[in-house]
Amino acid sequence: MKLLRVGEKGREKPAILDINNVTRDLSSIIKDFDPENLKIDTISKLKNLNLETLPEIKSSERIGACINKPGKFVAIGLNYSDHAKETGLKTPTEPIVFMKATSSICGPNDDIEMPQDSTKLDWEVELGIVIGKEAKNISKEEASSCILGYCAVNDVSEREWQIEKLGQWVKGKSGDTFGPTGPYLVTQDEIPDINNLNLILEVNGKKMQSGNTKNMIFNTNFIVSYLSKFMSLQPGDLITTGTPAGVGMGMKPQVFLKSGDNIKLSIDLLGEQNSKVVIK
Repeated sequence: MKLLRVGEKGREKPAILDINNVTRDLSSIIKDFDPENLKIDTISKLKNLNLETLPEIKSSERIGACINKPGKFVAIGLNYSDHAKETGLKTPTEPIVFMKATSSICGPNDDIEMPQDSTKLDWEVELGIVIGKEAKNISKEEASSCILGYCAVNDVSEREWQIEKLGQWVKGKSGDTFGPTGPYLVTQDEIPDINNLNLILEVNGKKMQSGNTKNMIFNTNFIVSYLSKFMSLQPGDLITTGTPAGVGMGMKPQVFLKSGDNIKLSIDLLGEQNSKVVIK
């Protein structure tokens, strides 16, 4: 299933794409795609619906983030060896874990707000994992049974705040709109091989990133298992899994976003984002 949330910011309705890619309103069936409802058992019941009986939503309506108010937004750094190399850092021997504020999450086509004192705003196309069942100290073999589905994420990053300021990466990762998510939450059964998806990101029509999830150092099941040893993962939690080479920080000379720039990213089977950078 391809699940999405549609409507004005703060008033989004849960929806689903039918077999003809028509958006159907699920608000009479489920309140929202939030931690209370993003459980594998709950979402799996939607498969039994006759979608053609549900109200159609106009394609012109805004698409919000595909999940609402996750309990955690966990991120993995340097999870592609080519990205680690371009940043001048060693390839990690175990996942580098940091957090993004959940308030950074926004719709896939919403404007990305560039703070007025930002000088090094950067892009990162990433595969997101949405948890659908509690995971606590589980094995790699058990991890798949705890994953509800996947989505596209742009891990927007202010590199000066992330790297040059003292402290942890979270400061450069958590600005409002620094986490465009969606358009779709795609359930596991829709994806034949999560370890073979192409990721592409363009800035102003120029391709900056082109990678594939097969080149992740730590795959999705390993990541979920690994994280579950340090924190319990709950339904609705979002994990973003790292980015391939091609970020602005890694270029020579470095290139960063400016007001008016347009970002387009896509991941196979998960949809496309189109964002514009604006100064706030």
